[in-house]
Amino acid sequence: MNELDRVREKVESGDKIDFDNAKIILESDNLLEIGEMARSIKIKKTGKKVYFVFNKHINYTNLCVSKCKFCAFYRNGDEPDAYTMETNQVVDEISKMPEGIKEVHIVGGLHPTKPFSYYIEMVRAIKTNFPDVDVKAFTAVEIDYFSKISGLSYEEVLKELKKAGLDSMPGGGAEVFSERVRRKLYPNKIGFDKWSQVHAIAHRLGIPTNATLLFGHVETDDEIIDHLFKLRKLQDEHPGFLCFIPLSFHPANTPLEGKFEKVDAVRELKILALSRIILDNFPHIKAYWVMLSPKVGQIGLHFGADDIDGTIGEERVTHAAGAESPLGLAKEYMVNMIKNTGFTPVERDALYNEIEVFN
Repeated sequence: MNELDRVREKVESGDKIDFDNAKIILESDNLLEIGEMARSIKIKKTGKKVYFVFNKHINYTNLCVSKCKFCAFYRNGDEPDAYTMETNQVVDEISKMPEGIKEVHIVGGLHPTKPFSYYIEMVRAIKTNFPDVDVKAFTAVEIDYFSKISGLSYEEVLKELKKAGLDSMPGGGAEVFSERVRRKLYPNKIGFDKWSQVHAIAHRLGIPTNATLLFGHVETDDEIIDHLFKLRKLQDEHPGFLCFIPLSFHPANTPLEGKFEKVDAVRELKILALSRIILDNFPHIKAYWVMLSPKVGQIGLHFGADDIDGTIGEERVTHAAGAESPLGLAKEYMVNMIKNTGFTPVERDALYNEIEVFN
């Protein structure tokens, strides 16, 4: 029996894997066996169901004071394509969506001059105009920035946003929980201590959140594994994470272009599977088709993922970095994309309440 077989026995018996087991998985060339391990966990958790949401992404500004070295999206403000959406423009964008939208996903740059009231008014206006739409908005990085510009604590910021209509939070801004990587690529962005603090407070206040990992740049295998174990511990101590989303780095149009090639599908699928195996206390794992591509996203459903995100509308951040996936996929396409993998499509809302099962 080889090392991977011993890890598989551990997974099949329901035992948690450790750091060394995770290294064996990442270093193994047996991709199909790794996928089968992750798929077995997915089947135990959600059966043949694969979730998607009728949603729209809104990136309200590309002005940002953080200036991360891996980002192709941010602008300083004097470029011809720099933009900031006012509240009425955000509402107008959502009103253009067909009837039945269930979620708006709102993230943006750290705007140099907008006050905290701008973000409160945005959430309140969305909830007032679209009371049946879940508002999933603002990463922990944005929450930290709102705290700085308002003088309020993380808890006070989150309470104000929840009162205005915030339903849940995305998991962005996590990148890789490595101080080495943070200092090298995003020194102006919060690290794990503050990121985890924001999410723990959100969970205590009844605001469910997601979590992410950005891989395929300067990180090591050990740093990826450490990131996942930190999240597993955080979920044990402060439960409230709904979904984990591994995100592969797109180097085009960033300062890192030419230094890195986008990772291949094998690496993406291996990280996806490892995420499902380690994060056994996370209800859902997402194969985010925008970064993976629809085709790799489909394969990802056989590597532990039980969610493929949604219709998106127009997503700007990844596409600024050269993503070649469609800007948005129709609901019918999502259903067929999932059905063609042999799974059962389930339309959900932002909190994973089931809306319709497509048998």
